[in-house]
Amino acid sequence: MRGDLVVLVNPTARGGRARRLVDPVVRRLRDGGREVRVIVGATAEDALDQARTAVAERPDALVALGGDGLVHLAVQAVAGTDVPLGIVPAGTGNDIAAALGIPGDPLAAAAMVAGAAAEGPGAGVVRQVDAARIGGERWFAGVVACGFDSRVNERANGIAWPPGMAKYLVALVQELRSFTPIPFRIVLDSADGVEVIEREAMLVAVANTRSYGAGMRVCPDARPDDGLLDVLVLGAVPKGEFLRTFPKVYRGGHVGHPAVTIRRATRVTLEAMDVVAYADGERVGPVPVTCSVEPGALRVLAPGGPPA
Repeated sequence: MRGDLVVLVNPTARGGRARRLVDPVVRRLRDGGREVRVIVGATAEDALDQARTAVAERPDALVALGGDGLVHLAVQAVAGTDVPLGIVPAGTGNDIAAALGIPGDPLAAAAMVAGAAAEGPGAGVVRQVDAARIGGERWFAGVVACGFDSRVNERANGIAWPPGMAKYLVALVQELRSFTPIPFRIVLDSADGVEVIEREAMLVAVANTRSYGAGMRVCPDARPDDGLLDVLVLGAVPKGEFLRTFPKVYRGGHVGHPAVTIRRATRVTLEAMDVVAYADGERVGPVPVTCSVEPGALRVLAPGGPPA
């Protein structure tokens, strides 16, 4: 590998934790013998523009220092290119990093990236994994949420206080008061043909990796290197049953519930009224949307061996 490392930083991740980590992470990255440049965008659009410019110069890697939202932004710049993505997890949700087996400790992750970039013994390696498109142009690496969970996210984005994960709990309680099951039409394309599912559901998740929302294993068997998207449909259930079932998502125990259906497909179209889709925790926009997997579209710096 040649060139330098470019670090993309979200200074607000986890209450500013990423900003405090910049200096020690950069020092650790320099242990690999490469020059390190840091990008801090004034806005998400500015950060993406800078990241795309940097990727066009073909650095050793674009390194995202933050959570899933920043990884999502970085994926827009590197997917479909030969520039690898490094991840130093420093956000509230680090589900994509966890799915790839990347150490949760930021300095350990940085050491792995530095070692992989320098091709040192026992370090991380460049692995090809899948990415998926949503709406044609936009990429995602983790999970698309659509339904109750995306409505909670939509509410939480309008809440200034409390900060962090607490605002999502407030939004969840608020949304639960008025939520009713949503009529979905889901079109699944796979090697076995086309399947159409029409049913009322609490939520639908389209997953390239297993979890979202800081550890909720919505599709526990999803793998980022199998060329498939896992699609979970949680059908209409009473609110009390939903509240009993939903916490099981943290260990994947919800998949045994009779209202849960899981399919695998290469292309998924979601149709519903008054629903906004979120990908990797970031707002995409109103459905209908189509998600399609692109095998091997993303090169990542990760520990050797299969994904976690």
